[in-house]
Amino acid sequence: MTRMEPVEIIEDGLLLRPWQATDADAVHRACQDPDIQRWTTVPRPYLPEHAHGFVTDRAPTAWAEGSGAPLAVCDAGTGELLGSCGLVSIHRDLDSAEIGYWTAPWARGRGVTVRATRAVARWAFDALKLRRLVWQAEVGNHYSRLVALRAGFRVSGELRLAHPAEGGRTAGWIGSLLPGEVPAPGEPGPAGPDTLDARRAAVFGRPQPVLFATAGDTELRLRPMEERDLDAIVESCRDPDTVRWTTVPHPYEREHAEGFLRDFAEAAWARGTGAYYTVADPDDRYVASVDLRIGPDPLGGNVGFMTAPHARGRGYMPAAVGALAAWGFTTLGLARIEWLALVGNTASRRVAEKAGFSFEGTARARLTARDGGRADAWVAALVAEDLAR
Repeated sequence: MTRMEPVEIIEDGLLLRPWQATDADAVHRACQDPDIQRWTTVPRPYLPEHAHGFVTDRAPTAWAEGSGAPLAVCDAGTGELLGSCGLVSIHRDLDSAEIGYWTAPWARGRGVTVRATRAVARWAFDALKLRRLVWQAEVGNHYSRLVALRAGFRVSGELRLAHPAEGGRTAGWIGSLLPGEVPAPGEPGPAGPDTLDARRAAVFGRPQPVLFATAGDTELRLRPMEERDLDAIVESCRDPDTVRWTTVPHPYEREHAEGFLRDFAEAAWARGTGAYYTVADPDDRYVASVDLRIGPDPLGGNVGFMTAPHARGRGYMPAAVGALAAWGFTTLGLARIEWLALVGNTASRRVAEKAGFSFEGTARARLTARDGGRADAWVAALVAEDLAR
């Protein structure tokens, strides 16, 4: 690799400069932040010697070897350290580099990292003549994703991470940026504060909330699904009516429930594609499952639900579905939520209609049948205007 001379970049109120030994204390303080430790690969616990080694050895070595371009992000007026942004790897054979960043906890909410990322990208394209920048982050890191979008990156899919964070997921989002795609300083760019991307990042970037519903005199809690619910889920999925009207595996075993929790419920929240809930009674015992999935229309959702055999006929499910639909309209900004069920599933249809869904008809060959063929489906929907009425 070819040695690169460290640079200073001044843009949009920021000074991006090479790391200095005097930055070690601020780096150590910033990297105590739970979010930095959760979403990056910094050592845990992060000790003063880690910070000192980074600013005095690893960062200068990357410049000297031409393998990276790490920069401290500072306030251009005061010099205060605000974060880190730079090229974590450079591949000259491809004229490509990967960008990485973190924001100090005391500097968040000010657009620091968006401005810094744009500045680094402009320098990389203009001075280094790179042809592409790549961004990667663990699936679930919605705020990093939002920064990338606002800097002009196109987030185009997922890949398995080579170096996932300790205890994190191996699935990562990936995006790319090409010359000419970086928004100018001061431009709002994509995924601005009033966009759906920003709204969804604010929701899915936090822990899944608990919702509440009332069925008669019974107060229900809709809470994230947990391991302690799995035995009840297994029992419900072995019920003949569940087997008849769904495509759950048959026979249904404990490992199926474990996979559902891991690969559907938890993964959907991490990806921002849906919310899966346990419906719990006043004693916090499982009585049902209900979920709201987004897409492929970003303003459209689909509900699904299953009631434990012992809890049927008590009005729990219409109340839970209604509460989840209301949350989808008011919090996620959905415009339409659909219910689909195999033709003949009158119990499911009654739940949907009691929850306010309007029956719209039959969609031929809409669903997959248990035998792997196609089957007709009943369709009902709730739209945002229904909630207002």
